[in-house]
Amino acid sequence: MGSFSLFTVIIIVANVLITYKGLNDYGFFERYKFNVGSVRRGEQFRMFSSGFLHVDTTHLLFNMLTLFFFANRVIDFVGEFNFLIVYVGSLVLGSLLSLYFHKNEYHYSAVGASGAVTGILYAAILLDPSMEIFIPIPIPAYIFGIVYLLYSLYGMKNRIGNIGHDAHFGGAIGGYLITLILMPSLFETNLLMIGLLAIPIIILFIMHKTGKL
Repeated sequence: MGSFSLFTVIIIVANVLITYKGLNDYGFFERYKFNVGSVRRGEQFRMFSSGFLHVDTTHLLFNMLTLFFFANRVIDFVGEFNFLIVYVGSLVLGSLLSLYFHKNEYHYSAVGASGAVTGILYAAILLDPSMEIFIPIPIPAYIFGIVYLLYSLYGMKNRIGNIGHDAHFGGAIGGYLITLILMPSLFETNLLMIGLLAIPIIILFIMHKTGKL
């Protein structure tokens, strides 16, 4: 694995500084969080800015640690610039899916880098399916990715907790699709893994199409 990327450092520092500002400035937090009503009134920047705000330090720490552990895996395969494309694309896809599922809930709000980070996690699994995740015992990363998305799907359907499950799911879809666009050679080398990781995404669309979501 290569040396730690400056791009990753910049993203983490930006998250820390903007979250710190938001936690200590209520007006700033309210101005830049994701809010359906505000986005639909034309403040689309919230779909991006909300990805750098967090509700507390635990939320921030969890997301940044996950990014820290998986960013280099993606960078090693696609390079720093494409890593940034995956990160930003996943962030925006997460917000778009949240907007789609909550478009009539004008009060709905959300913050956090979870969509972007889930996109990086899913990209890392797709690029290096042999890697393991320790939680707390080692399990194959692709099994974790599939189970995590199935749980997110369950969370979306049942509105479990104060968690943006749809942003997680949208971020994973972003990481999945953008990585395949950037690395079409994966269709030759990892076709089985592409199919396995697509299962939760296909289930999402079937459930939505049949009105079960």
